[in-house]
Amino acid sequence: MKTLWELYSAWFRMGMFTFGGGYAMLPMIQKEVIEKHHWATEDEIMDYYAIGQVTPGIIAVNTATFVGYDVAGIPGGIIATLGVISPSLVIIMIIAGLISNFSELAAVQHALKGIQVAVCVLMFTAVIGLYRKGVKNVPSFIIFAVAFVCSYFLNISTVLLVIIAGAAGYALSVMKQKKGGNNA
Repeated sequence: MKTLWELYSAWFRMGMFTFGGGYAMLPMIQKEVIEKHHWATEDEIMDYYAIGQVTPGIIAVNTATFVGYDVAGIPGGIIATLGVISPSLVIIMIIAGLISNFSELAAVQHALKGIQVAVCVLMFTAVIGLYRKGVKNVPSFIIFAVAFVCSYFLNISTVLLVIIAGAAGYALSVMKQKKGGNNA
């Protein structure tokens, strides 16, 4: 029961204090999940993010579900998911009740613009961290560069890019093993 409470409260805090979705949440996930609770490694979190990209749903919710399930099975997955979505549900209900009264106020509009800037910084920081952990050699840089060009300039589906990048990584791994096996 203690583990379930820890899962709920940790994911509730992440859901409460992270604006901008899954990518902006990455620094907090690293602190809570990896450093504080040791529920997952950095590589596992990157894997969860990758899987979260190609599965239906929100990345933050998918990641919470994966981590919760890994820690405490099905109940853990459910509790972590409820934890991460609870703050959003409460905030949305409050905002929905008040938005028509305050949306035109200049202070509200300026505050939202400030939040958007902060979210951009958090997302940029997360991307740099993911790049440092994921791009470790020339082949992985080539996969990164091709995926970036295809995503940014050619507007190719994220799901397709993740599948192709996964296949390319697998193919490179197989080729590396065969090359190593021939030299032994």
